[in-house]
Amino acid sequence: MTGMRSSAELLAAAYAAFNSRDIDAVLALMHPDVDWPNGMDGGRVLGRPAVREYWERQWKIIDPHVEPLRIEDLPAGHTVVDVRQLIRDLQGNVLADRMVQHIYHIEGGLIRRMDIETPAAPPASGSRD
Repeated sequence: MTGMRSSAELLAAAYAAFNSRDIDAVLALMHPDVDWPNGMDGGRVLGRPAVREYWERQWKIIDPHVEPLRIEDLPAGHTVVDVRQLIRDLQGNVLADRMVQHIYHIEGGLIRRMDIETPAAPPASGSRD
């Protein structure tokens, strides 16, 4: 036994730490050269220090909560997570409540890269293609 946690265990721990604002715990689960999306401004942030700065800046403006609903390992070595993303302003008002997908690449038991995708909308009820 390697002692390495599964992708699902790793990511569940990361979401829990993020939602409790335990930034050190989340960063410890990331590769030192992690490649992370900047969901607020666009582009990417690279490395743990840049992710820390991004989140600290983000949390001064909004209060995001991400709830993983499904975690699935894909054949290409990636892991997809269906996420309910609830974003509030600092007064508690809901700014966004939506489903997104987080696509992870895990390397050596650490999060190496994450991408955000919007899941395809299901077909309208009764529609025919």
